[in-house]
Amino acid sequence: MELKYEATEDETFYRAYLGDALNMDEVISDNQIDLIVTSPPYNIGKEYEEVMALNDYLEFMRQWMLKAEEKLAEDGSFWLNIGFRKESDGRQYVPWEYDLYPIIRDEMEISLVQQVIWHYKAGVNCRHRLSPRKETWLYCVSDLDNYTFNLDDVRVPAKYPNQKKNGELKVNPKGKNPGDVWDIPKVTSGKGRASPERTDHPAQYPENVIERIIKASSDPGDVILDPFLGSGTAAKVARDLGRSCIGIELDENYMDEIINPRVFEEYEPPKGEDDEQMSLDELS
Repeated sequence: MELKYEATEDETFYRAYLGDALNMDEVISDNQIDLIVTSPPYNIGKEYEEVMALNDYLEFMRQWMLKAEEKLAEDGSFWLNIGFRKESDGRQYVPWEYDLYPIIRDEMEISLVQQVIWHYKAGVNCRHRLSPRKETWLYCVSDLDNYTFNLDDVRVPAKYPNQKKNGELKVNPKGKNPGDVWDIPKVTSGKGRASPERTDHPAQYPENVIERIIKASSDPGDVILDPFLGSGTAAKVARDLGRSCIGIELDENYMDEIINPRVFEEYEPPKGEDDEQMSLDELS
């Protein structure tokens, strides 16, 4: 495992390791991680993966998940993004959670809190089945009686924020619970329609999804792990939000061409309200 890139800011740190997630023991201590948020290869033939036999893929998933669990703090959280696999020459779409949940339930110490659906509008159009428009997050924790959940940090605007009953507001003035179905657009590509955050990675998830997870399941200064760093979204958002992050990526091209500029070499912190006001003042 090679430490390719590293940065520090005050009391937070950011490390990107080139290597295999199965070797995370080399660089991460047990109980060091407050939040794992990741999206492993789906075994569907993307450019960064070799398709395995079903049993081989499930064994790979079992091995890295068991290792990752050891790294979680006693009050840690584990968010796993998974899609579906195709069977019968693509005529069946089988959600991966059907295969992976038994591993979590029967072989791991973490507990499933709930399934969260990330819903989007853009995607593949099918002729002989309903077009897929969602991916799944399995939200798990080390201890069902003791874990971080910052609801106020992820509330969304209420539809009727001024609704009252007996003269009192019926809704929380900070907004409502976002629920377990999240309508967040995909990162799109293409001339004239590409998302501003688009990179050259073929399976990039949006910063808004990761921002909600990190805000809900960690506190400033906590340590986040993404063992399949990919385009670096988890590390980039962690840095935006003042959390430390350890990332592992097997593909050196992604590491050098995407992760390094996005998270390290060309990283710029997000502008706050004060920064935006300063820009307006300077223009006047």
